[in-house]
Amino acid sequence: MRNFLAAGAVIAAAIAGTAADNCNGSGQNINGNWYCEAVKAITYQGVGGSGSYKKVTNMDSSSGSCSSEDYQYSGAMAPLDEEVSFHFRGPLQLKQFAVYTPSSSSNKKRDVGTSAHHRRHGHQHFHEHNKEIRQIQDEAQKEKREQMVTATIDNKVVSWVNNYMVASPTSSAEPSVRVDAAQPSSASASSSASSSASSSASSSSASASASSTGSSGGSGSWNRQAYYDSSSGTADGLVFLNHFGGSKGSDGDSSGVWDTSFGNSLSYASSDGKGGAGHPQVLEDTTLPSNAEVVIMSDKSCDDGNCGYYRDGTVAYHGFDGAQKAFLFEFGMPDDNSGSGDNANMPAIWMLNALIPRTLQYGKAECSCWESGCGEFDIFEVLDSGNTRCKSTFHPAGGDSDYFERPTQGTIKAAVVFTGSEETAHIKILDYSTNFDSSLASSLIQSFTDDNSDGNGSSLFKLGS
Repeated sequence: MRNFLAAGAVIAAAIAGTAADNCNGSGQNINGNWYCEAVKAITYQGVGGSGSYKKVTNMDSSSGSCSSEDYQYSGAMAPLDEEVSFHFRGPLQLKQFAVYTPSSSSNKKRDVGTSAHHRRHGHQHFHEHNKEIRQIQDEAQKEKREQMVTATIDNKVVSWVNNYMVASPTSSAEPSVRVDAAQPSSASASSSASSSASSSASSSSASASASSTGSSGGSGSWNRQAYYDSSSGTADGLVFLNHFGGSKGSDGDSSGVWDTSFGNSLSYASSDGKGGAGHPQVLEDTTLPSNAEVVIMSDKSCDDGNCGYYRDGTVAYHGFDGAQKAFLFEFGMPDDNSGSGDNANMPAIWMLNALIPRTLQYGKAECSCWESGCGEFDIFEVLDSGNTRCKSTFHPAGGDSDYFERPTQGTIKAAVVFTGSEETAHIKILDYSTNFDSSLASSLIQSFTDDNSDGNGSSLFKLGS
């Protein structure tokens, strides 16, 4: 296991000269972010470790203060072996989404239609406060993309503006290795900014689960735990949320809460994803506009008392947990020049430790475990307006400088596979004929994790030391 909190560890940095060399002369620097080559698959090795993060234990809306305690984690894929939420920011079309776990470790299917843990509140302050919340969100996203980093590399002190991830100078990342179909074992080192992970939850059970379930291959199957299809209006085992707590929705009701200290909590999302709702809605076959964000969690309410602390009055659901899990989605990211703000025409797909949105995703740092490293994985993220490239990164451990082409025309299918037994996370563009069936053969899941299964170039990025 890697200890991401080792004091004095050197940050592996994607400084201009180094990044350019690692791109083999073909890289491009756009607003401080290096882009090497377009690939069809990226594998992150060394995912997981041990450390701690600040778990929020109370939020006092009267004083605006939050308290927390140190929480130790350890295990394969930790801290993202804990429950995670999935986030989609426009301009984006989400056509399908599915969650799979190995049959030997699958939990009982989530009950559909579980009652929500929410309280209805007045919304008289919402409209004037919404602009303030949007500014907080924009500032938070900008902070994530821009940070000055100083590191010692080859006995030289260097500094640069890290536009790709928030860096905490505590761990090192090995260079990435690009795997090409013609040269399956050769590599050009591709270093991207790395830092420490002071991350999430103790996961001895996750380690046991990873070893017992084995790798993604072998016999058996992976069972679907949740599924969404926009064309049929199907939503099974999941719920759509966003950040409009306390706002009366199109159905004339509200969910979640708003207050002057923390702003809007999670709410049910309206069917168009642009506002809140008083009860669960199925996201319609639509295009989310710039800045609109939809959150997907399981349909299992936190009323069972097993979610830990979450903000009073918020709409709270369990996320998707485990060191062995796969997410499949079909999506498009159309070009949209009509938006405004820091995130205009910057679509993104990412996952968070579900503790974050259940407390405060945007706002005071001490009211969320994000800054202390409880876990974020950016999967397809456009980092500047109108860019046609999507980057990926683990926060705060590191990210690859290779990229995926943004699907501005039509849609593509992709998979994210966590393989706890190998401490790897895979992102792969899938053949468009791939079906999101109720059960997938382990051999098919294995093909999603094979670097050269379809002859397309892939990139291998090693986290940790």
